[in-house]
Amino acid sequence: MKFLLVFDFDHTIIDENSDTWIVKCAPERKLPNGLRNSYQPGHWTEYMGRVFVYLGDNGVKEDEMKRTMTTIPFTAGMIDLLGYVGENKELFDCIIVSDSNTVFIDWILKAADFHKVFDEVFTNPAAFSSTGYLTVQHFHAHHCPKCPKNLCKRKVLKEFLDKQLERGVSYTQIVYIGDGGNDLCPVMLLKKNDIAMPRQGYTLEKKISQLAQSLSPVQCSVLVWSSAIDIMSYLKLLIKE
Repeated sequence: MKFLLVFDFDHTIIDENSDTWIVKCAPERKLPNGLRNSYQPGHWTEYMGRVFVYLGDNGVKEDEMKRTMTTIPFTAGMIDLLGYVGENKELFDCIIVSDSNTVFIDWILKAADFHKVFDEVFTNPAAFSSTGYLTVQHFHAHHCPKCPKNLCKRKVLKEFLDKQLERGVSYTQIVYIGDGGNDLCPVMLLKKNDIAMPRQGYTLEKKISQLAQSLSPVQCSVLVWSSAIDIMSYLKLLIKE
């Protein structure tokens, strides 16, 4: 009996968007209008690439970025939840699927000593160049019309589950915890026995309820959370069963 917990990162594990938080490092803590307005839908990774160039051009170094990123608050109850999952790793496999990047997630999880809770992190690869600029790449290529060009979370989840099956690992239940519009695609992959846990008041909850109203509801159960304590209560019930 093993459960798979799939977490989004921004506005789920942390209570902010890591990509917009980094703007605190910019001169006067804001971006020039031209750069801010250069974002095109579906091309967030390219936009962040330009933001990182701007920060680098303004002399923002790795250590300053790291200091800023590790001040992001965790979502209410999340520290307790991740502590609980960490103590019960024999029951839970735990992955992150996020449109953030490897550098930010790594810094934040290590600073809070939560990196051991997660078996794998699937996110856009990032690294500092020889000149000290942060660079970010697409996670993968895919053909899903619903998702941003750099990441289809459903494809990530499906490939992970297939790989686990090859290793002889199958899950009693998948619990998907997220908040955003790009979390709907993987939720559509979940089966009747699985559970989607959208954050209350965020896009994922709204999209799931729109589907239910248009009589094409998701197959899995849905349980809305506002604090990660709600998630922890559910996991404790699951173990008792």
